[in-house]
Amino acid sequence: MLWSLIKIVVFVALIAALTLGAGYLMESSGGVQITVAGTEYTLGPLQSVIAALILVALVWLFFKVFGLLIATLKWINGDETALSRYFDRNRERKGFQALSEGLMALASGEGRLAMAKATKADKYLHRPDLTNLITAQAAEMIGDRKKAEEVYKRLLKDENTRFVGVRGLMKQKLAAGDTDTALKLAERAFAIKPKHVEIQDTLLRLQAESSDWVGARKTLETKLKTGTLPRDVFKRRDAVLALSEAQEIRDDKASGDAAEAAIKANKASPDLIPAAAMAARGYIAQNRKRNAIRILKKAWEVHPHPDLAAAFAAIEPDETPDQRVKRFGALTSIKPDHRETKLLKAELNLAAENFPEARRSLGDLVETDADARVLAIMAAIEKGEGAPDSVVRGFLAKALTAPRGPQWVCDNCNTIHAQWAPLCSNCGAFDTLSWTKPPQSEVVLPAGADMLPLIVGALEDHSKAPVPVDDPAEPNVKPTPTEAEDAEVIETEAATEGAETEKAR
Repeated sequence: MLWSLIKIVVFVALIAALTLGAGYLMESSGGVQITVAGTEYTLGPLQSVIAALILVALVWLFFKVFGLLIATLKWINGDETALSRYFDRNRERKGFQALSEGLMALASGEGRLAMAKATKADKYLHRPDLTNLITAQAAEMIGDRKKAEEVYKRLLKDENTRFVGVRGLMKQKLAAGDTDTALKLAERAFAIKPKHVEIQDTLLRLQAESSDWVGARKTLETKLKTGTLPRDVFKRRDAVLALSEAQEIRDDKASGDAAEAAIKANKASPDLIPAAAMAARGYIAQNRKRNAIRILKKAWEVHPHPDLAAAFAAIEPDETPDQRVKRFGALTSIKPDHRETKLLKAELNLAAENFPEARRSLGDLVETDADARVLAIMAAIEKGEGAPDSVVRGFLAKALTAPRGPQWVCDNCNTIHAQWAPLCSNCGAFDTLSWTKPPQSEVVLPAGADMLPLIVGALEDHSKAPVPVDDPAEPNVKPTPTEAEDAEVIETEAATEGAETEKAR
């Protein structure tokens, strides 16, 4: 209503201005004199203006007729589309102008205006391969998913726009959480354009999520061949995929294949800790202990890790604690100043009831880098040396609120994982888990960083061991109910060696 009123007011103002201008010209003196063949013509001011407008119209008409004449001559000479091009030229101009305005509206976030301009452009150009793209993206922008899907399906009919249609439908299915359909669409888009980097990465992620390790390795090889992935990164990620494939083999008959796959993954990427541990256990199953030792020592030199120590312990599962301390010297001598080496030596000596040596092995970790594992080991040492219960409980109370130490953390979103995995469970990123300290406190315990029984083997079942009674003289440290349960578990484990020492006395 308001817009109509504005247009009426503007129209009336223009008519009034033209009327005033014509009246001014009629009242003014002078004019234009034209002499033709001895005859003189005098035009007044108003007549001169009208004559000028007529002249402009005649010139425009002349060029139009001249263009039509040229197109006709071309048609007579065999150019069958000359006349159609002449008549369509104006339509094309309007169509491309509408298309340009639609692109500008799309870039500025005006979805509805972009759709309107795309419809207008399609009316003049009859080029759905151009206008449908704007319509689909504009429909997604305004949240009309049904319209966008309809347009993408129309794009599938044209070979030139099929890839765009498949990619658009794939992104829609991913947004809706339909990963099965998205995987099929990604495979189809990959078949059309195997060099497309976004499709390669999306297909690789979807194949990894669906545990299609064979297909994922083929996609990875294509990335290497097309130059979208460096060779060193390819070796690492191919090792991750090979390890993931080996981890999913559950059939006992195929366990040998799993071991071989893990061994190949370790050779491709020696710094991949899970591959080294699994390869070593595969060699142990084949009674090839020297190969297992060689792999574990090489991996320990790259990055000491509790899983490597657990695999090293599995080489001789029936040895005594003293024998284990001696044999582990080949591993602990590689990086003696590393934090994990110090903790491993402390746990080994704790199992051998050599509490002074366990304390010396810890060094200054209690003061400089204390976490729940360090404090729990220290509590066990104090208990084994006969320290008062208040001292032991003091370390255990600190362990409840201390950081948990290094864990498998996603480099992309900082999500903590209890076990290594090829994909982050939170953001779905591929090969982003690193053994490092989380940026903040967490509650997930790493699988390989528990107390000594998991690394050197359970020496004795203490599940029924009595829980010490609180000392009345203990300082006012009252953990919450959840913390109390954790304290009971940690205290029971820490008291294992101390209990055996007291029995010997």
